[in-house]
Amino acid sequence: MYSTPDFRKGLKIEINGEPFVIVDFLHVKPGKGGAFVRTTLKSMISGNVLDRTFRSGEKVDKPDLEEKQMQYLYQSDEEFHFMDNETYDQLFLTEEQLGDARNYLQENVTVTVLFHNGKPIGVEVPIFVELTVAETEPGVKGDTAAGATKPATLETGMTVQVPLFVNEGDVLKIDTRTGKYMERVR
Repeated sequence: MYSTPDFRKGLKIEINGEPFVIVDFLHVKPGKGGAFVRTTLKSMISGNVLDRTFRSGEKVDKPDLEEKQMQYLYQSDEEFHFMDNETYDQLFLTEEQLGDARNYLQENVTVTVLFHNGKPIGVEVPIFVELTVAETEPGVKGDTAAGATKPATLETGMTVQVPLFVNEGDVLKIDTRTGKYMERVR
């Protein structure tokens, strides 16, 4: 169990049987009455955001979470297929369960799959991934306005804004937290 002094950003707690992560918190000591903690929580299952106030010293449960390293194999229709690296068991997740992580999945990449009470609830991809540009318009010579960008479609189907010098076939480093172009790798 966690108590309110243990609260910090990124801490995972359980409320009414559902796992939440603390996005923001503030300890408040009013001049009159008892101290309390205001929190902003995000559901790890549905993604809903919840504002909740806890009395100082109130206790909350630790969620039953497990992380497993799994390899992404392939996509068929609406299902994404993963394989446990230790037991070779296969797991199927839907687009809804993956969320934005589906934009960064390449075949044979190792990801962390998060389980709550033995049921998969999400996938954590590496912070930076390298993806190939599948389609983009060629840069026009003389079109050199500072900071000018153009859209590029990556091999996973995701579209990002890139500088004008990026061409089809280039490999780009993408930040998975923001979904933005970082640099050209090759």
